[in-house]
Amino acid sequence: MLRRVRTLAVLEFVNIALIAWVLVGVLRMPVTAANLAGLALVLVVLAEGGAYWWVKSVQLAAGAAAPAGMGVFRVLDRVNVVVLAGGAAVVGAGAVESGGGAGVWPGAALWVFAVLEQVNYFHVQLSHDTRADLSRLVRSRRLRRSHLRRDLDRGRAA
Repeated sequence: MLRRVRTLAVLEFVNIALIAWVLVGVLRMPVTAANLAGLALVLVVLAEGGAYWWVKSVQLAAGAAAPAGMGVFRVLDRVNVVVLAGGAAVVGAGAVESGGGAGVWPGAALWVFAVLEQVNYFHVQLSHDTRADLSRLVRSRRLRRSHLRRDLDRGRAA
């Protein structure tokens, strides 16, 4: 379990660099406010996810009862909603300004990706990348609370 959690942390940080490099460097995504807002939102939520997996790995390695910094993640859960709403406004304004042109679609898609990552980390587990995750999903026919959500709920109950 510890090895998998550390791998998740590292992969999230690698994804930050990889997504930025592919979109900006390789695909030459148009530099618009909407696209930059969407990209920034995705990268921030991925960084939060990577940070969570890292503190979770430290908790598991130390045998601690809970990961450190849950108060920060509790604040981020609320702040992210406001920031994502602001990002939606920037993307929406870009769509209106450009008449829905190609300069806004990458930003809109990235905003959706950021919202899905927010849900995946702070609410319910959307990603099912292991055989065990998939079989549990098929068996139960429902999404389960994310690891971060469970840690946040445990901290609130304590």
